[in-house]
Amino acid sequence: MPETKTPHRVWARIRQGADRVDAATPAERDRAVDALRALAILGVVLGHWLVTALVSHGGRLRTASPLQHMPWLAPISWAFQTLAVFFLVGGHVATRGYTSARARGTTYGQWLAARLARLLRPVTAVLTLWTVTATALLLTGAEFGTVRTLVKLALSPLWFLLVFAVLTAATPLVRRLNPLWPLAVVLHVDLLRFGLGGPSWLGWVNVAAGWLVPYTLGAAWTRGELDSRRAGGLLLAGGAVTTALLVAFAGYPASMVGVPGAEVSNLYPPTLAVVTFGVAQCGLALLLRDRLRRTMRRPMVWAAVALVNLSAMTIFLWHQTALMATTATGLLVGRLPGLHTAPDGLDWVAARLAWLPVLTLALAVCWTAFRHHEQGGRRRSAYPGRSRVVRLHRTSPRAGARHV
Repeated sequence: MPETKTPHRVWARIRQGADRVDAATPAERDRAVDALRALAILGVVLGHWLVTALVSHGGRLRTASPLQHMPWLAPISWAFQTLAVFFLVGGHVATRGYTSARARGTTYGQWLAARLARLLRPVTAVLTLWTVTATALLLTGAEFGTVRTLVKLALSPLWFLLVFAVLTAATPLVRRLNPLWPLAVVLHVDLLRFGLGGPSWLGWVNVAAGWLVPYTLGAAWTRGELDSRRAGGLLLAGGAVTTALLVAFAGYPASMVGVPGAEVSNLYPPTLAVVTFGVAQCGLALLLRDRLRRTMRRPMVWAAVALVNLSAMTIFLWHQTALMATTATGLLVGRLPGLHTAPDGLDWVAARLAWLPVLTLALAVCWTAFRHHEQGGRRRSAYPGRSRVVRLHRTSPRAGARHV
């Protein structure tokens, strides 16, 4: 007779698996780096799920945000707009990886190809699925505005990926750049745009300059210039105070994410306020490193973080699709609160919070279907996921711990 899997035995299996992952991780690996990356990705996902609404009206879906109707909820965007932390970690990992690759005699082209392969592999699946989906919707008579809204939301994560890829390619040029230089560019662009009435297209210069600030902070971390708690404290305090002054006295929006219909967005393109806010976030991340290292010694917590890191791009690229798939499926039943209704009250917020487990389940389905695109079709082992974790944490005597 087959063995009965009681909850106790299932939990014991999970703990055993976590212990194996923990044992397979080299002692010299900085687990705080992986924890910060996982927190950044999950922050973006939860932020989008909480502030993005697809309102059904007259057979058409349109985007809306609770921040339009309840601007006092802006602090939510402070907690979940975590892109700066991702660029901080990206700059740190890329700089350290490039330095190690050069020491091993690896060429720039080989290093870049390996970096971008993991980053860009999952993109093909997203583009293919949404090309087919959009074509099918239009051929079956779907309203063009609705299709445009869905495609725009589904592919919106790609802008971030493009910027991240460009900065990764520029790592040899910017790895010794002082973060104050790109910060000065952002400052002058905003002075021209908002202070002197310059053209609005100037703001797009900040797409590169703005995210270069946390990226170069990551490079400074690699160089050992941000190891002290004093450095993290200065970044946190300086970034927070500057952001508060910009919002209170310079007219910058309080929300650190885009709000539909707003005259000025802090994110599209990045403004000085969102960059200084990102500096504060980077300072906080640096201050949390020791605490995260201690927390990551717990096998269960570390195994969860390792799993998120193995599928970071898959989670990031498919979380909007999970939201739209849930919204579209729900329409078969009718207009559901928190899913198709206008986000104009706390009742919508409560309903959306109740939908989060369903959105997580939809994302898990996407992860199951498309994670192999990110992981490169690696062979399975007797312990599911173990071979991938071992590869993720493989080290060499010369290179030390390798972060992907």
